[in-house]
Amino acid sequence: MKSVDLNSDLGESFGAYTIGNDENVLEFISSANIACGYHAGDHNVMMRTIELANSLGVGIGAHPGFPDLGGFGRRDMKMTADEVFNLVAYQVGAIQGVANVHQARVAHVKPHGALYNSAAKTPAIARAIASAVYAVNPELVLYGLAGSELIRAGRDVGLTVAQEVFADRTYQPDGTLTPRSEQNAMIHDADIAVGRVIRMVNEQQVTAVNGEDIAIQADTICVHGDEPEALRLVQQLRAQLVAEGIKIQRVGVNVNV
Repeated sequence: MKSVDLNSDLGESFGAYTIGNDENVLEFISSANIACGYHAGDHNVMMRTIELANSLGVGIGAHPGFPDLGGFGRRDMKMTADEVFNLVAYQVGAIQGVANVHQARVAHVKPHGALYNSAAKTPAIARAIASAVYAVNPELVLYGLAGSELIRAGRDVGLTVAQEVFADRTYQPDGTLTPRSEQNAMIHDADIAVGRVIRMVNEQQVTAVNGEDIAIQADTICVHGDEPEALRLVQQLRAQLVAEGIKIQRVGVNVNV
């Protein structure tokens, strides 16, 4: 029987600002990528989100990004590999510290936004992220864009990797995500998004924006928690995956969630 992880980027509220619908989305996913305070999130939100995820048996992951609250971590920042290593190690350490309070285990790391996209294409940045994750805890699973430089770097340093696909994003012919600055970057129709995901899981294929089919591996599926359609999409996606006989299961864990 096929299995796949279903993840969402959560814990992105901070201060007086509420972003996303975390409590409801957590009921339908197997892994949560929790913001570490740089692009979003704060100590209070991290504490609450980890406590809730742990109580529901949802896998806990660090979601480090560039230090860019104003741009939600989606603006590229020119940093050296050493700076990227340091900011990733710092943020993963923050999540681990909060998880320890709740006797919870951090299972994975998934970079956020512009940092994620940079790591997908830039070997030096990918290597810095993978090396930082390995230095903090070599047992962590590294999530990266399917077929990307980050996946290669993770394998090279000795990490377990999870190739990620996106339910609500479109793809370029080279397998990268369509930039959010383009109008066709997001998929807002849940039926279309779910159909694409089922095909990615069952056939290892996705149709790029130019109509070309490209090969893709889906170890984990992301639904963005900050999107208005997130709850409806994750509900519908989970239901369809189950209907197709596909297990919803954390990466590296042989227990259904």
